[in-house]
Amino acid sequence: MRENMYGELSVIGMKGCEEFANQVDFYLKEWRRHDNDGTFLVDACCPRFGSGEAKGTIKHSLRGNDVYIICDVFNHGVTYKMYGNTVPMSPDDHFQDLKRIIGAIGGKARRISVVMPMLYEGRQHKRSGRESLDCALALQELTSMGVTNIITFDAHDPRVQNSIPLNGFEDVRSSYQMIKAMLRKYPDINIDPDTTMIISPDEGGMGKCMYYSSVMGIDLGMFYKRRDYSVIINGKNPIVAHEYLGRDVKDKDVIIVDDMISSGDSVIDVAKQLKDKGAKRIFVFATFGLFCNGLENMDKAFEEGVITQIFTTNLVYRTPELLARDWYTEVNMCKYVAYIVDTLNHDRTISHLLDQSKKIHAVLDKHKSGK
Repeated sequence: MRENMYGELSVIGMKGCEEFANQVDFYLKEWRRHDNDGTFLVDACCPRFGSGEAKGTIKHSLRGNDVYIICDVFNHGVTYKMYGNTVPMSPDDHFQDLKRIIGAIGGKARRISVVMPMLYEGRQHKRSGRESLDCALALQELTSMGVTNIITFDAHDPRVQNSIPLNGFEDVRSSYQMIKAMLRKYPDINIDPDTTMIISPDEGGMGKCMYYSSVMGIDLGMFYKRRDYSVIINGKNPIVAHEYLGRDVKDKDVIIVDDMISSGDSVIDVAKQLKDKGAKRIFVFATFGLFCNGLENMDKAFEEGVITQIFTTNLVYRTPELLARDWYTEVNMCKYVAYIVDTLNHDRTISHLLDQSKKIHAVLDKHKSGK
């Protein structure tokens, strides 16, 4: 007996997410061979006028459908023409296009869910002084337009969901996929307290690192950032020094876990200090690899033996140059996103997908047994 679905499934990949959406569609078609002979993807676009203005256009009716919109607001590889100039799309441009597509649906869909892997304005999640609270405003704007669920990954601060308490907000971890990718790349690594440690590069990432430490059964250390609060550079107070708190890392493989790599300066500084303390190999898990200042500093850190390998997901745009680097490994999340979409479309709980501890224990046990 076929299970009733909430509505006919439709997936929209926003500009820059076409490849990711195609892979999600591939898995959905594999699992639902009798449900759809073609594709679950919907042809939607946001054409631009010469002035830079745009409109959202959908080529098919979505009346009564269960719609999932995949949007990478940090894809700077997408460009458009404005007054004859080629302009890279900013997060604001991507977010505006997302709203245009929701507007084009016109309230006809039965349910709209937004898969936004890296949360728009997620770093502006709290207010201190006279400043905007952008992330909360963006979430409220989406829900006011009819979005029911917002699915994001490793949110900078998931407490921002308190701004939309009556709507769905799923903060998904990438821990299992990260660990699995590392074990596949480095089968010789030994996961035990005597040889491996988890390190948080700052106090804000401790929650995530405590989870890794617990499920992997290894020790945890952390750095805290000493900042100069009298100066603001590029919108933030510069870091004066990273101070280490934790057990001895001498002769141990170390895994630094963070939600993102922005410039990369912080993670390199942390890695250098760990190397000075005698750490063996240094691996970096970062859900989002932005590398805003280019790759040269990472190239140098790799050449000097400071960093062994960096793992980031394919949830945000990666430049061709990054994909070609020897120190970089991509962690593919398309199948996981397809699982989430498929489960929600059937109105089933995704608790088993959000809780990855059993799967992590299983892959660690398999690794230790050498199978």
